[in-house]
Amino acid sequence: MNVSLYIAKRYLLTKSSNNAINIITIIAAIGVIIGAAALFIVLSGFAGLKDFSLQFSSLVDPDLKAVVTEGKSITLTDAQENELQNIDGIASYSKIIEERIILSYDDKKLLTTLKGVDANFGTVNDIDSIVAEGSWISDQGNQIVAGWGITNDLSMGVMDYAKSVTLLVPRPGKGQITSVANAFNSVYTNNVGVFQINETLDNSLVFTNIETAKNLLNYEENQISSIEFKLDSGVDETQIRSSLTSVLGDSFTIKNRAQLNDALYKMLNTENLAVYLIFTLVLIIALFNVVGSIVMMILDKKKNLNTLFNMGVTIKDLRRIFFLQGSLMSIVGGVIGLVLGFLIILAQKLFSLHMITPSLAYPVAIKPINFVLVLATISVLGILASKIASVRISKQLIA
Repeated sequence: MNVSLYIAKRYLLTKSSNNAINIITIIAAIGVIIGAAALFIVLSGFAGLKDFSLQFSSLVDPDLKAVVTEGKSITLTDAQENELQNIDGIASYSKIIEERIILSYDDKKLLTTLKGVDANFGTVNDIDSIVAEGSWISDQGNQIVAGWGITNDLSMGVMDYAKSVTLLVPRPGKGQITSVANAFNSVYTNNVGVFQINETLDNSLVFTNIETAKNLLNYEENQISSIEFKLDSGVDETQIRSSLTSVLGDSFTIKNRAQLNDALYKMLNTENLAVYLIFTLVLIIALFNVVGSIVMMILDKKKNLNTLFNMGVTIKDLRRIFFLQGSLMSIVGGVIGLVLGFLIILAQKLFSLHMITPSLAYPVAIKPINFVLVLATISVLGILASKIASVRISKQLIA
């Protein structure tokens, strides 16, 4: 094995007498380097886009959320609320009421989602970072904070007390509808702010205080749709989920941030896998050059191989020479490409070389898993390519 490794290193580092073989070897090495660098750059770029996309949803998504399992609402008992306050690891929680409503302003109507929140909502979520204009809702008074898209669609002003915004929800019951007042519950409110999170939420969500939501929906005092929790740093999420389940029972389903955005996570993970497979295919094509380089080297060293064979070196050891040569070329090229890709990503992160907009640099993220993934992919594919090329050696070939 040591002899095979020594010869493989010599063949890898020394030039051949045939310039064509030298050129093919250089092209193969460059292909591996560029392929590894490109794979790392693409994975890091996609990781940056993923983090960039998820940071917006995380602004209004709590660490944990207890959602009503059946129906739209449930009554939270005083005993359950007292037990929630005594669970270690929960920094704060907020009671929520959510319902689809009709938003009416200046003869324009829009179907939106109303989210009624209590005074603790600001301690569970970072509301200061989402309010783009105006202010946040107060605990008293009929006020709303609408998404940027909703305010544009309805041409709705901020703190325009001359025109009220009407919240409408169908009134439950049976019988013939004789008038709009008979068919809908309504509450008149004022828009005191505009939030900006992402396009989906900006066009579909309106915040109000929980008392306004209760008045609109005719809910009882402790009737809610969900509870959002902020956890202390470093706590065991599994243990907190177990404690919440024991307190709330089967009436609520506990979800973390990933489960609340399962469709988004699945889409991003699927796209990440697709990108990885596409660039792996590019690497496979690039490693064909390694196979060609090794085969040409075998033909060039035919006389040397015949000499080694006559000296007692087995066919297996001769094959190992070129297997190690190809493997070393792939692994060393992969490491060089990985370093090159890392430097490019680091430069983008530090100096914003590529801009999406004049104020927004293309997001990138340096993650340890990408180093492992790229090096493992290059190594496995390079070893397979080397194995395929080295089996070409036979007694008939070197005779």
